[in-house]
Amino acid sequence: MSIVAISSAQFDDLEQLNDLMFDLHDEHHQQCPEHFKTAEEIEQEKSVSRYIDSPECLIFVAKQQGRILGFVTGHFCELISSVSKPVLMGSIDELYVRPEARQQGVAKLLMGTIEARLIDYGVKQIFVEVWQFNQSALGLYQSLGFEHHIHWLRKPVSG
Repeated sequence: MSIVAISSAQFDDLEQLNDLMFDLHDEHHQQCPEHFKTAEEIEQEKSVSRYIDSPECLIFVAKQQGRILGFVTGHFCELISSVSKPVLMGSIDELYVRPEARQQGVAKLLMGTIEARLIDYGVKQIFVEVWQFNQSALGLYQSLGFEHHIHWLRKPVSG
């Protein structure tokens, strides 16, 4: 594998990023159709360009010879709760690597980059939400030091 470069996404990257975001949401829908909208539905509601436009948002891309292999998006804010102390937090919103580029360290490079930037902004904790079916993502995040924080349980009921 030739050199992978990590950089902030630019408007020139939007076409490739929109395609990758579509693939991400399509994979989620395929793995868990009872809970995830189709990629077409999400595409109408959510644009990756907001991460380039907003000063609180971050988006990094991993490129190899001009082709985006993967991306990570996130944001930072103050977490305020009625029961816990306020904390400046970072959130990983999306992380996606093309299937053919997986298991080659691309996700770890992207995560290391966004974590360093969040630390530069003064973030004290980073959060990520992962669905139980996504075992590969769970394994990656755990290998990077993420731990269970809150158990959010679900129980289907008929009625």
